[in-house]
Amino acid sequence: MFSTGILVLTSPLHVLPLRIAPVLSSAAQLVDRTLYIHLHPGLNLGSGSPPRPVYLPPVVDLSTFITRLYSNAADVCGHLDVRFLLTNIRAHPTACSGSQTPSSPFPTPQPLSHSPEVVLTDFAVQDPHQTNQVTQCLEKYAGCCYVCRPGLSSVLLHPQLQENEDRLRNQGEKLECLETYSDVVVGGTFDRLHGAHKSLLNVSCVLASKRFVIGVCNQAMLKKKVLKELVEPYSLRVQKLKEFLQDTKPSLQVEIVPLDDPFGVSIVDPLLKCIVVSEETKKGGEAVNQKRIENGLQPLVLHEIQLLKDVHHTDIEEEKISSSSLRFRLLGTLLAPPKDASHLPTLPYVIGLTGGSGSGKTSIAKQLEALGAVRIDCDKLGHEVYQKGTAAYHKVLEVFGSEILNEDQSINRRALGRKVFGNKEQLKALTDIVWPEIAELAQSRIHQAREEGKRVCVVDAAVLLEAGWTDWMHEVWLTIIPEEEAVLRITERDGVTVEDAQHRLQSQWSNSKQVEHANVVLSSLWEQEITRKQVLKAWNLLQQRIQLKLGGLEGDAGGSHQV
Repeated sequence: MFSTGILVLTSPLHVLPLRIAPVLSSAAQLVDRTLYIHLHPGLNLGSGSPPRPVYLPPVVDLSTFITRLYSNAADVCGHLDVRFLLTNIRAHPTACSGSQTPSSPFPTPQPLSHSPEVVLTDFAVQDPHQTNQVTQCLEKYAGCCYVCRPGLSSVLLHPQLQENEDRLRNQGEKLECLETYSDVVVGGTFDRLHGAHKSLLNVSCVLASKRFVIGVCNQAMLKKKVLKELVEPYSLRVQKLKEFLQDTKPSLQVEIVPLDDPFGVSIVDPLLKCIVVSEETKKGGEAVNQKRIENGLQPLVLHEIQLLKDVHHTDIEEEKISSSSLRFRLLGTLLAPPKDASHLPTLPYVIGLTGGSGSGKTSIAKQLEALGAVRIDCDKLGHEVYQKGTAAYHKVLEVFGSEILNEDQSINRRALGRKVFGNKEQLKALTDIVWPEIAELAQSRIHQAREEGKRVCVVDAAVLLEAGWTDWMHEVWLTIIPEEEAVLRITERDGVTVEDAQHRLQSQWSNSKQVEHANVVLSSLWEQEITRKQVLKAWNLLQQRIQLKLGGLEGDAGGSHQV
């Protein structure tokens, strides 16, 4: 198995749409991370003379093939980072008439972000005795085009091809030139760069002969995104775009700009000629042209590409390949590795579960309890620390006075709440008393669970992160929902006004801030059954992590014993 490979496609362009799925499937058995695709229809690796890379004209069939390539890749090898390379695609005035310029698209080998360790091809060897000669030619060809790892291996793929390929091959190849433009623009979020993004970017790179402008949604444009808290940071999205485009077409002048509104530079840049849209975003492209006309600029050519179907989508996910579906699939998985917890006993494995008001945290904690976890409810522990005679009881009276007492001398928590409401100093004075006492009680429950041989404890605590309790936990799990949904739930559940609910949420850490500290994220935004499936997935993955940890400890113990 190789980490990175480059696949040289030699079949005629009109045949490739049928061949590409089985070819990718074969390639995925050899490459497990990044697969670069280099196109050279008609390349003859069996002639004996070293083949030379040539320029290929941008044609309509190429745009169609790019869409098919990424659609098939998502279907048959979704784990691979597939990148279609365009360095040898260039428009020439006479290109479509069959003439080629003598210059090479690769004056020197092009460096790639990940150096290929293996070169693959769909070239069909007619005579088995030629195999050695063909593989040597393939290695030289790849090394002429791209900087590859020393000792590059080469493999001829022999996929199961579709029956009607011969019929298509006999039809002959009819190429229609694709119009290109000096300056092309697209816009989008580009979260977790996937096949649909790559298809859009590749087609745009084919269309653009000089400059490619990309508007990337900034914070202001993410407010209505599903699970917006899981959208990658702007800087990371830009970094991934730059790397992909540098590999894809390094000759192109790429400009990536933040998109703070739906239009960005597309309505003010006079040099732009074309905007690439999908059926879904076509109306947005038309709105861009309306604004350009209002600004005294020429409208852009709208080049529409196909949406890519997601054959793996679930009922609540979009039918097209989308970032929102990918973010949904992250729920319940490990987003960030747990911090070093070598100072903690391995068992019970302690999960700190937190989330804002109305997020469904308590319901999820109960589901985890039903799966076998010991649930430690910090809200209940909070009530315990206020009981008469406790250390916290006496400290609270000392700081806040006896006017907060009921007739039976118990603390009136409503009266106490009124004292600290809106007063940061008073609130800190209270939490400095109460939080350490709650933490001590919770840790005693964990110790009790250890004595009873329990495997997992879930500490259900709304103030987990604010109180700084993560040092005595193995992982932090967070449940999130959009603020508008939280407001709706709080008003219905507690009978408070919308303003009160909003104020309560604003006094807590934001979802985005909490996500920065979370190892696992869950969301109760959808039906209960969907939340249950998330929790079950998270629980099963947790059991695997615990087992690995225990296995590692057993291995360490075994090693020590041998010494």
